[in-house]
Amino acid sequence: MDIGILGAGRLGGTLAQLLVESNHEVAIANDSGVESLEDLSETLGPQLRPVEPKQAVRFGDVVFLAIPFRERDSLPDAARFAEKIVVDAMNPYTENFHVIDLGDDTSSELVASQLPDAKLVKSFNTIHWETLRDLGHPDLPESERLAVFLAGDDSDAKTRVAGLIRDIGFGPVDVGGLVSGGELLEPGSALYKREITVEEAQDTVQTLRARQG
Repeated sequence: MDIGILGAGRLGGTLAQLLVESNHEVAIANDSGVESLEDLSETLGPQLRPVEPKQAVRFGDVVFLAIPFRERDSLPDAARFAEKIVVDAMNPYTENFHVIDLGDDTSSELVASQLPDAKLVKSFNTIHWETLRDLGHPDLPESERLAVFLAGDDSDAKTRVAGLIRDIGFGPVDVGGLVSGGELLEPGSALYKREITVEEAQDTVQTLRARQG
């Protein structure tokens, strides 16, 4: 699959490495320019392409947003994301790592309003980048792998993202729609930064959904 990644920090760089190792083609961009990605490109080889942000969006069948949430206004024009599967891996933190007060909205609701024609999936925002780097186990049965949660309203988009989660050695756990499920994935929630297996996660999500009513 062709993957675009916007953001080449710890999360974006780790995703690029794991996806390349899983035989996906990756185009990655950041706000520092193509030259700043040369070391990453040399490390990961020809399956990784350092590009400008607009090119990464155009390239990807799936596009990951791995930039700071507070910088989301720097994303390419919304029309470029139309009909793309977009994975929102951002969290609403200030530069000093305080949670931004979004009122009654979840962070993905705001991203969805910014990219109204994208097929948005919230995922990869609750897992620490070091866990992602070190604890994927494709050899394990899915129920024994660590969970990566996802929320969204487009079933096909979630299926495609779930496949990528499996490819890199984790297990996908669907927590519901973008609003109700997204609430379960915000900073401070019961699922945020939880390292639990798929089997444990499914039980936890069922309990949390019941509390939501």
